[in-house]
Amino acid sequence: MYYRYLLVVRFILLNAVAFSLLFAAYLQGWIDGVFADTTLELSLVIFAVFAYGLVLCAIKIWRTSADLNHLSPGPPPADSPVARALARLRPTQSDAGIDSFAALRLDLSHRIAIVRHIANSLVFLGLIGTVIGFIIALSGVNPETSGDADNVAKMVATLIGGMSVALYTTLVGAILHVWLIVNHRMLVSGTVALLRDIVAARASARTSERDAARG
Repeated sequence: MYYRYLLVVRFILLNAVAFSLLFAAYLQGWIDGVFADTTLELSLVIFAVFAYGLVLCAIKIWRTSADLNHLSPGPPPADSPVARALARLRPTQSDAGIDSFAALRLDLSHRIAIVRHIANSLVFLGLIGTVIGFIIALSGVNPETSGDADNVAKMVATLIGGMSVALYTTLVGAILHVWLIVNHRMLVSGTVALLRDIVAARASARTSERDAARG
């Protein structure tokens, strides 16, 4: 009962705090620049990718938590993923057991890797926004008309708008990357605990089998 939905509770608490901080920043007006016309579209794209990664992480957190619950207490249901994982570790030959353990570890790692890839993509999306912002800023610079006082205000406005896009999209990508990568680390810790408990359950089952054979 120790693991019953503990991982899910941690996930909910972490993201509740994060969303609370985001809402507080919105109330303080610290992120108003993100909703400006020049940065809104790029920021929405980055946030949409983040939301997809967070939902995917939530699904995997729930699945991992359910697998942990199946291991405690008692044997898991026969049709559960944990039972199938234990069956894969059943070979008694040492080499076969090592190969089965390595395959199981790879499967669990592959199951959560997509969340890390999505988190890393947020940084690249922020950098793309930086490049776009600089392009916008430099597009307003015209050396031929730089001496015209009537065009100076327009050039300055374009420069400010481009730099705003560059800085805000970089900030959004970096913050959401950190947010999602913290969730990924929580998922990794749960997956490691699952792998450890599967191996421990298999070792306990083998001990019981040997004791039954001797009796």
